[in-house]
Amino acid sequence: MLRQRRRPESVGLLNGACKGCAEVLELFVDAYGAESGNLALRAVAVGGVFIGGGIAPKILPALETGRFMEAFRAKAPFEKMLAAMPVKVILNSDAGLLGAANFCSLI
Repeated sequence: MLRQRRRPESVGLLNGACKGCAEVLELFVDAYGAESGNLALRAVAVGGVFIGGGIAPKILPALETGRFMEAFRAKAPFEKMLAAMPVKVILNSDAGLLGAANFCSLI
């Protein structure tokens, strides 16, 4: 029998049931935002940053608290530039497959 994975809210990450879990999630969101901001600066992503993968959609409520964007923008003297960059989370779990299919249709 396959073991089911627990969703973040079922282990106390998002519902606040586990104080330690909530603290770890806050720390992760801070680090995720800071590194996303670093990558945006390295790429000079003035058109925007699109966050894909499996983690971001699962912790979307934690990303929407403002901590992620605070860490994303906290890069003196580039706060204004980072504040102007749109940041979006890709919610379509098939985005990677759709992108690969689109690329294959072009070759």
